[in-house]
Amino acid sequence: MTDTVKGPASYFPSIEKKYGRPVAEWKALISASPLTKHMELVSWLKTEHGLGHGHANALVAHTLAEAGGK
Repeated sequence: MTDTVKGPASYFPSIEKKYGRPVAEWKALISASPLTKHMELVSWLKTEHGLGHGHANALVAHTLAEAGGK
């Protein structure tokens, strides 16, 4: 029996396929950003990098959760 990926990580395969960059690269960009608020980061990814809202939101949520809320 395989575990189904849930939550923000479930978007990762489609993010990599659609935007041609590995998730680790997106997470590094988010972590390096001077922005700290969730929606600021989502807006930045959408305007500066052309991500859709759901993809940007998933990346930010996962990255901030790993960083303990940044």
